[in-house]
Amino acid sequence: MASEDQGVDLLWGSRDKPTRPPRLALTVDRIAAAAIEVADAEGMAAVSMQQVAARLDVTKMALYRHVASKAELVAVMIESAVGEPPDLRSVPGGWRPGLVRWAELMRRTWQRHPWLPAATTGERPTGPREVGWTESAVATLDGTGLDGGERMDAVFLLSGHIRNTQSAATAGTQPWTAEKRLRTILHDHGDRFPALHEAARSINDEPRDNGWQFGLDRILDGLEVLIATRRNPTT
Repeated sequence: MASEDQGVDLLWGSRDKPTRPPRLALTVDRIAAAAIEVADAEGMAAVSMQQVAARLDVTKMALYRHVASKAELVAVMIESAVGEPPDLRSVPGGWRPGLVRWAELMRRTWQRHPWLPAATTGERPTGPREVGWTESAVATLDGTGLDGGERMDAVFLLSGHIRNTQSAATAGTQPWTAEKRLRTILHDHGDRFPALHEAARSINDEPRDNGWQFGLDRILDGLEVLIATRRNPTT
């Protein structure tokens, strides 16, 4: 009978009771990942020490042992979200394809994390990954004849273009939607805004890419002209 009771206990007893998994160690990386999840889903306005602590099932004070403030939290979020800087040395074709690749990769990163453009403005601490992205782009312009200031300015200009063409960052700054649709505005007021009306009609008011490709090409075209003059100053 005792053996039968033990068999019943094995089938219906403690093995079916949920056991609490061991708590994972709290680290800066885990804190950053949790904060990024909140920001990706709800925007940066929703990120708080309390919200992140709740997501990790810890107290807010436990977070402060690893990040001392909201500013530090945002800094580690950025450093984690941007990822490792790209190695562009294997991109064939010289500086222009390299910068195109760099710009595309940064744009994808900012699209994955729409809060990054706003979070990466102003005076703030920056980490090695974020600085590494700039290093990667500046290095692509080595050997072009541009001086150091021009190489850095070129990368700054490209970064600004990426920021300005992110729909989340620019929505509301122009009289069109994020998809550049003007029909609702011009339907009844085309005579008041004839230039916009004609421009919209010429493309059938189709959504475009917010100036991304046009601006990228024009920036690189301008750099190409400048680099040509540096390499051949007498032409």
